[in-house]
Amino acid sequence: MSERPTLHLICGKVASGKSTLARSLAANPGTVLIKEDAWLKGLYADRLKTLSDFVDCSRKLRDTIEPHIVDLLSANLSVVLDFQANTIESRRWMRHLFETAGCLHELHLIDVPDDVCKRRLRKRNASGTHEFQVSDEEFDRVSSYFQHPTGTEGFNIRLHKPDVSV
Repeated sequence: MSERPTLHLICGKVASGKSTLARSLAANPGTVLIKEDAWLKGLYADRLKTLSDFVDCSRKLRDTIEPHIVDLLSANLSVVLDFQANTIESRRWMRHLFETAGCLHELHLIDVPDDVCKRRLRKRNASGTHEFQVSDEEFDRVSSYFQHPTGTEGFNIRLHKPDVSV
């Protein structure tokens, strides 16, 4: 590959289409997909009872997987992180990754109204295909922590406004 590797970051609320976009981005040659939910379920399923549990386990996963992500990027592979980039703190960690690896980055911002996310969430829950079930109340609680990225954070932002009829 002649191009520099890219770290793809995804910002969007629950059921906004982050994993769908991640799979699409990862279809490019020389690109690796890393799915936070799959790792969390595989490693910590018995410990994930509350939002606080999720935050703690997510932090442990990030600390553990960080050198691997940097190694992949340093090996000239692009990486799609199917991790939420929904808070300044999580984006700060992601910035550290691409700065350490000296690679390019794109922050993909998915803009979908809450009512559409909830409709998709109910459909996803009914299908049983996702690692975790999330109620409308949990959606509201998690969404209350959402921090829209701003230009002052210095990310290369790509806005996605998917079809909201789904």
